[in-house]
Amino acid sequence: MNIKRISLVGLALALLVLPAAVQAHDELAALRAATARFQRLAVAEGQGYGQFLGCVSQPGQGAMGIHFVNGALAGDAALDPLRPEALVYEPDETGKLKLVAVEFIVFQAAWEADNATPPSLFGQQFHLIPSPNRYGVPPFYELHAWVWRHNPAGMFEDWNPAVTCP
Repeated sequence: MNIKRISLVGLALALLVLPAAVQAHDELAALRAATARFQRLAVAEGQGYGQFLGCVSQPGQGAMGIHFVNGALAGDAALDPLRPEALVYEPDETGKLKLVAVEFIVFQAAWEADNATPPSLFGQQFHLIPSPNRYGVPPFYELHAWVWRHNPAGMFEDWNPAVTCP
């Protein structure tokens, strides 16, 4: 009897979690499709993305890469799962940039003016980056999605140990 009850509880939990996992998978597939054109940096720049700082790394944790931010998107309080505020590129040994991730960004003050809870996308809550910070900007919420390069630390982790800054 206990084994049956445990099995039923496990099945019920799986049925509750499965739709959310399928939805997140579908949303990430749509994000990949929407950002595929940005494999070409010239296309990203033509859509308003510009380089923000150099290659960002963290000793012992890996790197993010070089961020190209769309100021118009980063400056508003809206989040669109198909229009990331930043594109993240990894430089290879020759300096050529390859798209590896996207980042969603919203400034804390703008978000909290209209929202009681932190932002989330793909079933993931954003991380709050307080100020002062290494980027020299006001406090902001952010979420990376490693949709173009596997991240052994996790799809939504900030740092990717497989990414390097030469």
